[in-house]
Amino acid sequence: MSGKERYHHGDLRNALLQAAVALLEEGGLDALSLRAVAARAGVSHAAPAHHFPTLKSLLTAVAADAFTRFAATMQAERDQAPPDPRSQLGAAGDGYVRFARNSPQAFRLMFSPSRLDWMDATFHQAGQQAYRQLEDVCAPVAALRGETSPEQRLALQHAVWSSVHGYCHLLLAGQLGYPYDGSPAPPPRPDIEGLLLGAP
Repeated sequence: MSGKERYHHGDLRNALLQAAVALLEEGGLDALSLRAVAARAGVSHAAPAHHFPTLKSLLTAVAADAFTRFAATMQAERDQAPPDPRSQLGAAGDGYVRFARNSPQAFRLMFSPSRLDWMDATFHQAGQQAYRQLEDVCAPVAALRGETSPEQRLALQHAVWSSVHGYCHLLLAGQLGYPYDGSPAPPPRPDIEGLLLGAP
């Protein structure tokens, strides 16, 4: 069975997603078009319409997949860390940065509201799954700080998220005195654990 025939038997969507992810990381958002993705997947230029009628729908699916991988990266770091609140918070932060460094274009796309369909159910679910990582590591820290109200917990989540997310964007933009090219080790991420919980 030829490649094109296989695509028509159920894996066209996955082939298009893989092609889109590869093009995205190689050339950024400017390299992505439905025609380019079809060519990379080895199908006709009309084939993507079966699953992705618009470029926005394709980008939204790519971003949903990225959020799933993002959450898995943070969870993998947490699984290797001790279970105490300080270590879990630090591990989630390390996973956050690791994903941004390994998939910088996908990371940028995930937080590009104008390019995505934020009402898409699959995208929303994947984003919520990733956000639960933040909630999970912040809740024990909030308890240690005596911050028990929903407003206090939310403020803590926003503070942690802003710090690590801002660090990633500055890192990828080469704004930390570090010419980012994806290979050498970056400067240390912010010591969120120390700022929130004090010195060990």
